[in-house]
Amino acid sequence: MPLLTLAFTQRGSVVAMIGYIIYIDFMNNLGHCNFEIVPKWLFKIFPPLKYLMYTPSFHSLHHTQFRTNYSLFMPFYDYIYGTMDKGSDELHESALRREEDTPNVIHLTHLTTPQSIYHLRLGFSSLASKPYMQKWYISLMWPITACSIMLTWLYACTFILERNTFHKLKLQTWVIPKYSFQYFLEWQKGPINRIIEEAILDADRKGIKVVSLGLMNQDEELNMNGGLYVSKNPKLKVKVVDGSSLAVAIVLNTIPKGKTQVLLRGKLTKVAYAIAFTLCQQGVQVATMYEEDYVKLKKSFNGSETNLIMTKSFTQMTWLVGDDLSEEEQKKAPKGTLFIPYSQFPPKKYRKDCSFHCTPAMLTPTSLENVHSCEGWLPRRVMSAWRIAGIVQCLEGWNENECGYKMHNIDKVWNTTLQHGFLPVPVPKN
Repeated sequence: MPLLTLAFTQRGSVVAMIGYIIYIDFMNNLGHCNFEIVPKWLFKIFPPLKYLMYTPSFHSLHHTQFRTNYSLFMPFYDYIYGTMDKGSDELHESALRREEDTPNVIHLTHLTTPQSIYHLRLGFSSLASKPYMQKWYISLMWPITACSIMLTWLYACTFILERNTFHKLKLQTWVIPKYSFQYFLEWQKGPINRIIEEAILDADRKGIKVVSLGLMNQDEELNMNGGLYVSKNPKLKVKVVDGSSLAVAIVLNTIPKGKTQVLLRGKLTKVAYAIAFTLCQQGVQVATMYEEDYVKLKKSFNGSETNLIMTKSFTQMTWLVGDDLSEEEQKKAPKGTLFIPYSQFPPKKYRKDCSFHCTPAMLTPTSLENVHSCEGWLPRRVMSAWRIAGIVQCLEGWNENECGYKMHNIDKVWNTTLQHGFLPVPVPKN
């Protein structure tokens, strides 16, 4: 109505209309953010402002009491018509005095691409509720994207992205304000390590029990799978978890039953070594493409396993793949091959005649609350192994770190995770 009034009376202007929309949008978000940020001293300095501007706690009473605090933005009308909730001022003061909510478990992740900011819960909810996919229209927002990149360069602290509850546990996801490409830059590794370490130390000071490292925050070349922080801070009470045991267990239990041979290709990581060794012990032949990978794996086995082989035929119908899998290598796979990733990031899909499983992840129980967005490229209510591992660690009260070269018992971790209600993601049919 205000905009139409300006238009019909020919008293409007671009500045007035844009200013009005910005004001309405800001106040609407302020009232519905469910977090009190308006300081009490603001109303002491300018008392009339109390009747001209509402607070998040003021509007929250409208949603809980229903028949009070009807006014949007200006409480003035509630005072006139007697619909003002008597507990508004008291709630405002108590909300400001409320202590910080301390979680039991935090999952430490980071931004992936510059456009990934729009796929966060802080971005567009319609995009956050679906697996990550690049949209053409997002490229049109490059000025905002460029500003966000500059902001991440200046802002060197983690921020809270998501809060969840699972039974009696309080869970939070913290984001390192760095993009994936920055983890490959040598001059950025120092600053990234400092932010991760400060986040872990901050969690330790707050009494948080477990920190799980997601995506490249646990890269071996960056911090020895998280072991760097434990070795530098031996008095840490918070447990650092890289989730490698559960990731291995998920991959092993995703391989179709009865397979006697698989092909392992991609960057050799802590998870890859553990998968290959376990399969060889189970009597499954693990084939590799390159002699360099064969030598590294053989050396890690101390020459005790005979089920590790070199191959040039590429007849294996199950490929366990990690980072660095090329298009040329994918083309060598026979039609109908099942690609099972063991890495944090999914491989690019160059083949339409093959099946691709998701990265190590599991379906979450319905009792895991407040899951309103997807975790990267995973579907709704599907959570990565690295994030689940921290939850299970806290639920079980395991008093040891899982980082560096340490791993939990794979079978124990798998069975315990299932007992807590997490379920395997169905294997796609060829």
